[in-house]
Amino acid sequence: MSCQDVSEVYIYTILYSCCAGAMGLLICHEKKNFLIILAAVLFPLLRSDPIVITIQAFLQDNEVVPLSMTHQSLYVSVETQVAIAGIILAGVYVLIIFEIVHRTLAAMLGSLASLAALAIIGDRPSLVTVVEWIDYETLALLFGMMVLVAIFSETGFFDYCAVKAYQLSRGRVWPMIIILCLIAAILSAFLDNVTTMMLFTPVTIRLCEVLNLDPRHVLIAEVIFTNIGGAATAVGDPPNVIIVSNQDLRKEGIDFASFTGYMFLGICLVLFTSFPFLRMLYWNKKLYNKESIEIVELKHEILVWRQTAQRINPASREETAVKCLLMQKVLNLESLLRKMMKTFQRQISQEDKNWEQNIQELQKKHRITDKVLLVKCVSVLGVVIFMFFLNSFVPSIHLDLGWIAILGALWLLVLADIQDFEIILHRVEWATLLFFAGLFVLMEALAQLQLIDYIGEQTALLIKAVPEDQRLAIAIILVMWVSALASSLIDNIPFTATMIPVLINLSQDADVNLPVKPLIFALAMGACLGGNGTLIGASANVVCAGIAEQHGYGFSFMEFFRLGFPMMIMTCMIAMCYLLATHIGLGWNM
Repeated sequence: MSCQDVSEVYIYTILYSCCAGAMGLLICHEKKNFLIILAAVLFPLLRSDPIVITIQAFLQDNEVVPLSMTHQSLYVSVETQVAIAGIILAGVYVLIIFEIVHRTLAAMLGSLASLAALAIIGDRPSLVTVVEWIDYETLALLFGMMVLVAIFSETGFFDYCAVKAYQLSRGRVWPMIIILCLIAAILSAFLDNVTTMMLFTPVTIRLCEVLNLDPRHVLIAEVIFTNIGGAATAVGDPPNVIIVSNQDLRKEGIDFASFTGYMFLGICLVLFTSFPFLRMLYWNKKLYNKESIEIVELKHEILVWRQTAQRINPASREETAVKCLLMQKVLNLESLLRKMMKTFQRQISQEDKNWEQNIQELQKKHRITDKVLLVKCVSVLGVVIFMFFLNSFVPSIHLDLGWIAILGALWLLVLADIQDFEIILHRVEWATLLFFAGLFVLMEALAQLQLIDYIGEQTALLIKAVPEDQRLAIAIILVMWVSALASSLIDNIPFTATMIPVLINLSQDADVNLPVKPLIFALAMGACLGGNGTLIGASANVVCAGIAEQHGYGFSFMEFFRLGFPMMIMTCMIAMCYLLATHIGLGWNM
């Protein structure tokens, strides 16, 4: 390469390589008195011979030109990177499924292993880059809503709602569960799924405690229908938001109205066919607790006092004394529990025959405790939810959901005049927030290891291999099931963002000749409904499990999997039939 004179700066660049078949690229750009050189040299690392790059500069008037060089070598092939990513993901799932460690620690260990894998192959992201991978808007939304719900719970509103739901169902368990699931699905179609579960989980727990039900099964049913309802509109689930926000898809005619109209019809069909299947799954489930309500409440009280004692750090003599008093109270309660267990002989009936009398007793015990605080909470929460809607329909506001939730939490803290701020902070699910932070880093690192790109490419290759007369039907089935299974294992947000350009390019390929709308709708159905497959398949699942664990009713990965995965398979089957009937049978492809 010859030297070049630009703005009195003389740069001699010599690229020398001992590797056969080396290729060099030199791009020069003049800006003020500096010459910017972007030199990209690709060397096939088939041999271990050294690579020498020499850059020499001669300047006039003793000027200084800053020079920055970056060297990066990827030592393994794409297939090897995908295999490493798969092993890391499988390891994280083993830790979570068998509860070897807490799921938060499992996500942190998985993210650390994925970063180590990136370093080994030669791609070493800086700490600033890793921190940028975390979705702070989601964390801010979670934190803000946790603070709002924590203050809201001080009013007694959740206990009051539990009694009203009991009264509306006339003491019958299954009508009550169906009412709760239906309300959760409707709300999640317009609100974020996480927000819906944050509002519904405390109500459900108090209701189950009133009825002596095990809250775990009821919460799992609610979160399943929350994920189903979130798929109905363009703002109900993050993958739908990504799809309607894509400019290339808008040019293809997939806008807010058309997308919501098509998805709403299909999800309504999925929703109403899911209730009978849910009843079948719960056919042999014992929803009532085996002990009396007094024993259940005493066990829960012991758990709460023990957790409170464990959170006290005995840094002073007074704190040590308080911790000893709490532990003594736990011992006394445990002694009382043993006496009650010895005398317990009563059987729990499947129907509460005296529901009217129970309602009168419950209304006296569970009522609104602070009406002034309730008015403040309802007004702030109403404004926050209204801003959520406004943000979805008026993009020019330029205020993200996370900022809305944070501002709402700060506003309510000022209005409520909270004196003991630490009590509110203790109710924040810090473990859940750390889990999401670790999960964001893990999924982005797996994307850097080409896992998501590999899934998309292999899906496209399978579609191209199908005969042309059957290609559209097979493409719909393949895209939907790949999206559903992938979204139950990895985060559906980066998966959706990666699959959109793959499907657009596939539809524009002259050899394939497929319309883009059926593929995008299949992607949306699979990505949203697939979140019910596992506990970490959707954000709402993790948030619900975290809040339930804080109340002493945490459920494991396998408990969710036994109910969620069959529901995911069934709902995806209904959605697939809807897609095939509309796009293949009726030809809704334009």
